Amino acid sequence: MTGRLEGKSAIITGSARGIGRAFAEAYVREGARVAIADIDVDRASETAAAIGPAAYAVRLDVTDQASIEAAVKTVEQTAGGIDILVNNAALFDLAPIVEISRESYDRLFAINVAGSLFMLQVVARSMIAAGRGGKIINMASQAGRRGEALVAVYCATKAAIISLTQSAGLDLIKHGINVNAIAPGVVDGEHWDGVDALFARHENLPPGEKKRQVGEAVPFGRMGTPQDLTGMAIFLASPEADYIVAQTYNVDGGNWMS
Repeated sequence: MTGRLEGKSAIITGSARGIGRAFAEAYVREGARVAIADIDVDRASETAAAIGPAAYAVRLDVTDQASIEAAVKTVEQTAGGIDILVNNAALFDLAPIVEISRESYDRLFAINVAGSLFMLQVVARSMIAAGRGGKIINMASQAGRRGEALVAVYCATKAAIISLTQSAGLDLIKHGINVNAIAPGVVDGEHWDGVDALFARHENLPPGEKKRQVGEAVPFGRMGTPQDLTGMAIFLASPEADYIVAQTYNVDGGNWMS
């Protein structure tokens, strides 16, 4: 029995580690060839080597248009085109409203929103030129569903991703390109170690306390793992999701109901 993504070519941004790496591993298991696209190309190369010959590293800085175009061209030349894009690269920061810096705001929107939009745009052009449709999956967040006192900018970027997914989905489906999104909840790993440290500083908490609090608050009873998200990532990239357009799916252990 072949995998659900047999013969497909995927590019996953920010996939040298964390959720992106888990998606890459899952896609390879389902038969895809995967570009590990990351600004840290050395770590991307290590990840690709660990996954196996169906994965390969591509340097990508989503804030640099030339880098986006070069990465897409590399995947086209290496794998014969792109069938699946996962816009996973993102940055987190937090601060009270009165302490938000313009530098932090600009950086988060450059990576989380503009990076996703222009990566999506270049890949969509490639998919349209190839004429075989495709699947684009954006990574939103439960943070895009509601505000948080200390997380205004990040929440705003993820709300923008949900909106972008809707608009791009409606525009691109006429080309056979499905655009949808995944909204994770709190996902344990390197990323959340950094988040915990930021909360500890701003809320005067001991290290690890915020992680304990948010994990206990999840209706499922624990924080998520990257592997908890892979089923949805495979499904949205597969032919089973052909009739799904412009939707954002919560995979968060019950934190948000929509």
